[in-house]
Amino acid sequence: MASSSSISADIAGRYAQALFDLVKDSGSIDTLSTQIDDLAQAYDESADLRDLTVSPLYNRDQQEAAVQALAAKMGLSAELTNTLRLLARNRRLFTLPQFVAKLRGLIADAKGEMTADVVSAQQLTNEQMTRLADTLSEKSGKKVKLNAQVDETLIGGMIVKLGSTMIDSSIRSKLASLQNVMKEVG
Repeated sequence: MASSSSISADIAGRYAQALFDLVKDSGSIDTLSTQIDDLAQAYDESADLRDLTVSPLYNRDQQEAAVQALAAKMGLSAELTNTLRLLARNRRLFTLPQFVAKLRGLIADAKGEMTADVVSAQQLTNEQMTRLADTLSEKSGKKVKLNAQVDETLIGGMIVKLGSTMIDSSIRSKLASLQNVMKEVG
């Protein structure tokens, strides 16, 4: 049986693909990209919005009205607004994070870009981000956008995930590897 996260991803993927196909024909992919980033930021920063998307206490009409008001306040395009309203009307608003992720992937593919998830022990400087993006671009042959996060438990180093490739140069993983070697010896 499929897990609930894969079912959510499948649902979100269908809505994202439909919206992407609609917007791609009108040629406003850059606008959609900006609006999706703004929507993702609003979702990350607002506990009320996250609650609205997952709480069974809100009915379809309340969710749809809230999404309509949010879209108007954010100045979202008619296509994106209507898709969000449709998600609310069909009680699929809980898939919003997967919807955003899938849309970002579709937009990146259309632009010839890739997104690399970077987790580092400290905040990377602009120069480090630029050098890392350039290096990854050379390796992949595509323009690379970085999604950087800080995880202080890494102690030092970083973990880079680009597509299906993962490079773990963190101190934490090196210590764990050394610990395993020590167990084998003793």
